[in-house]
Amino acid sequence: MFLLVFCASQTWAQEPVQTSPPESSQAPAQDAAQQSGQPGKRDPQLKACDQLFDHGRRLESAACYRQLLDTPGDPAVRAEAAWGMRDLQQANGLFRAAVQARPEAPHLRVRWGYLYLETHNTAGATKLFEEALALDKDFAPAKLGIASVHARGFDGKTGALVREVIEADPDLIDAYLLLARMAMEEDDLEEAATLLDQGLDKARDLGQSPLDFYALKASIDLLRGQPESEWTQRALDYNPTYGGIYSIPAHFYVITRRYREAVALLRKAVEIDPRLWSAHAELSVNLLRLGDETEGRRHLEIAYAGDRFDPKTVNSLRLLDSFERDFRTFSSKDDLVLGSAEQLEAALDQPEVVLKLHQKEAEVLRPYVMRLAQESIEIFSKKYRFQPRQRIRVELFPDHEDFAVRTMGLPGVGLLGVTFGYVVAMDSPSARPPGSFHWGTTLWHEMAHVFTLEATNHLVPRWYSEGISMYEEWQARPGWGERPSTKFLKAMQEKKLLPVAELDRGFVRPKYPGQIIVSYFQAGLTCRMIAEQWEFEKLVDLLYGYAQGRSTADNIEEVLGITSEEFDKRFQTFVTDELGERVRALPEWRKTMKIAIEASNKKEWDAAIEAAAKGRDLFPEFVAKGTLYLVLGRAYDETGERGKAIEALLQYQKRGGKSPRSIKKLAGWLDEAGRRPEAIEALEGLLYIGPGDDELHTRLGGWLLEENRDAEALREFKTHLAMKPLDIAGAHFNVARAYHNMKALAETQEHVLLALEAAPNYRPAQKLLLEIID
Repeated sequence: MFLLVFCASQTWAQEPVQTSPPESSQAPAQDAAQQSGQPGKRDPQLKACDQLFDHGRRLESAACYRQLLDTPGDPAVRAEAAWGMRDLQQANGLFRAAVQARPEAPHLRVRWGYLYLETHNTAGATKLFEEALALDKDFAPAKLGIASVHARGFDGKTGALVREVIEADPDLIDAYLLLARMAMEEDDLEEAATLLDQGLDKARDLGQSPLDFYALKASIDLLRGQPESEWTQRALDYNPTYGGIYSIPAHFYVITRRYREAVALLRKAVEIDPRLWSAHAELSVNLLRLGDETEGRRHLEIAYAGDRFDPKTVNSLRLLDSFERDFRTFSSKDDLVLGSAEQLEAALDQPEVVLKLHQKEAEVLRPYVMRLAQESIEIFSKKYRFQPRQRIRVELFPDHEDFAVRTMGLPGVGLLGVTFGYVVAMDSPSARPPGSFHWGTTLWHEMAHVFTLEATNHLVPRWYSEGISMYEEWQARPGWGERPSTKFLKAMQEKKLLPVAELDRGFVRPKYPGQIIVSYFQAGLTCRMIAEQWEFEKLVDLLYGYAQGRSTADNIEEVLGITSEEFDKRFQTFVTDELGERVRALPEWRKTMKIAIEASNKKEWDAAIEAAAKGRDLFPEFVAKGTLYLVLGRAYDETGERGKAIEALLQYQKRGGKSPRSIKKLAGWLDEAGRRPEAIEALEGLLYIGPGDDELHTRLGGWLLEENRDAEALREFKTHLAMKPLDIAGAHFNVARAYHNMKALAETQEHVLLALEAAPNYRPAQKLLLEIID
């Protein structure tokens, strides 16, 4: 997975469109433990109905709730009964009446808030929890409600709030469940087991449902490599229709990227509880992650029929509709050309690559994406001693929110790309402003994940898979891959880098802003250190050590021969040698940067050069917005030192600078200086940042043609033609020129005639036509 930011396309649902819970016919089925286990005060009259529901006796529980609902009396009791009957609209109205009758009772607002949570309305739920806290600032159930909302966003501060709740009210058993679940997501299984034991004892003492505790205990067994758990049978003995015993463990397969195993569990969940709409939705999303659109759609439609307000379900259905309407599919097998038997056999031996591209940019992106994907497969197959066992599917989305829905079911996800195994999804270059995104690096990063995930049957920890992908970015091409950010330097300064055995936690529940970005870079540097201080093969041996189920500490000791603590000391030395001077120079660099930019704005070029050169040397890796390389390039050019200006921009590009405007300027300067090969190289680098630019493809194609690189020139001219430029005659003529150089007479004539059809008096085309006739 590769991280960053956002955008927008269709109208995606992030919160449900209603302002109150939906009609009962559209409501989600409830997990068996949910009715009696949620925090907040409930009337004892409900207990008999809750127990029937809890044991899976749904018809009897429905009759019990119906009797309470039809009996005049406390609207809060009737609201809970309507909720048990799945009539959420009536439950909502009765909760409103209960709150109006007793506006000073915070527990009523908490229960009402959980009704909103069940219908995916987190904003409405949060408002009610906050209103309860306004009535009683120490009301523990309301704090737990707030924590439940925050936990959905993997907020690192949630744990402290839940512990505060347990200390204030130890009988709130859902607090133990929430805290244990968070510990499991951070791979702290011992802490989770302790919390579950404490909570389960409380549940038994209070006569509350043990089912969710059983499900989380089964999940711990699963994470410890024991998929057959005694807790599964205990849950089914207690309630044979409790789908959560499979759907809850499936969540932990999903967050550890074991999607096939998650699908198997979710199928079991919907088999024993066909009305568990959330499990149908999760099953469909994970089937789509595995590339199975047919079965995925079927379960989405089932989920939608039962719960029309789940934004994940609604969004995924809309995206599938757009797949059929707006996207085109290409295969690497389509591009096979007849050659020698050996060449054809070698091509057929490579795994098939299937591209799914939006029709508005498919012909522009196809040659570059296909070529880079195939190159990565060839390289990674050899490096990581693994041959993909099935075709690899790569999807690019011109709208970031489409991509976010494809990966998570919801918009607003801060990612650039995600790999689900043999399926890669990512933003296309047009999803982001020009110069802000290097799609080539992202694709290379995600293709590396295909190998690290599949070679280990998805057992590789997140940090190591991300670390190898980061490392491979740096190995791919000069200037590729992320550079150290000021956030990373600050984390070094504040000693916030995590021990290697705990590095996964930096990706799951960040404890400070920017920790995920810091963890990516730390993981990449860790892998680079291993490759440099041991050897690259040790990096691969560690990968296969994870395939055997080893922990990070055990793996390091087995493969590298040192303890994880000793490894941490070596990493600290490595990163200090690498970046320690940058950390110490940060304050001075910031001052110098400010001076250089101010001098440049005032056109005081000598002062700008002096400050920018000093600042560049203090932090030469910095090529983000405000980089001093561009200040130097402009200042040197203004003072007539074009050679130095060229060197400044060359260093900018080689260190990862992505400004199309600056790189095109560099290419022009290089060509004027008689450095055509370097000029071509500069423009070729832009193909992985922003293809689809008229000037880029026509200029690069022209230079390649002049250098007798005819096939490459043809690729650029064809790309330009696919963009449907205003000068369609000129575009056809350029394609004809390339074919003419390749002595392809029929194709030359075809495009010359198309040029003349668009512009009958176009003299260059007339001249070429006469030439080929002669």
